Amino acid sequence: MVLTAQAFVAELDAQNRVALSRIASANASPPRSTREVAPPSEVLSVPRLLKVALKNEMEATECAAAWILTTPEIQAKLAFARQVGDEAKHYRLIQKRLVELGVDLTGFDPFEKGRSPLATYLLGLEGTVARVAAGPFTREALALVRNDEFSHYCEVSGDKGSAALYQDVIQKDEEYHHELGRTLLLRLAITEDAQNAARAARREKSGRLGRSIWI
Repeated sequence: MVLTAQAFVAELDAQNRVALSRIASANASPPRSTREVAPPSEVLSVPRLLKVALKNEMEATECAAAWILTTPEIQAKLAFARQVGDEAKHYRLIQKRLVELGVDLTGFDPFEKGRSPLATYLLGLEGTVARVAAGPFTREALALVRNDEFSHYCEVSGDKGSAALYQDVIQKDEEYHHELGRTLLLRLAITEDAQNAARAARREKSGRLGRSIWI
């Protein structure tokens, strides 16, 4: 049964909130209010996580860029193009922050170990509604949760510069991308086939998020 676009987007929103709340809870133990500040481990040091972020940003850039050519709807093309520019900007800003932290990025390749299964899945998605549902709408919703946790981690680790980068720049862009996804779904997800495609893409995307919002 086809829903109104508003009811359909509300359904996806609710499903995303459940999935993301579960992921955030699994990665916030003990809760923020009672969490003690401990020295970052080698695996979860801020520079290590910023390097992981470089890969995430480059994968997001590639996915949005790859979709532009085969997306017929002009507004969706423009949304993907906006995301390409923002994600590339994030990559450069994170790169700059790592250099400020004394990290030598000479020879660094974010794809040294290949692309993630999630990026491979997204690159293979067909259809604008499926792409919007899995990409700007769901992936960027995850980014908002992940960035919030990471920004707090930077704060308690004493790295206020990295925390500010996420709070003042990156997080605002990701929220804008997510809202762009919402606007596009309201415009495009108006048939039963389109809504089923979006549901399947969102469900598959959420299933590939895994338990960790860090790596």
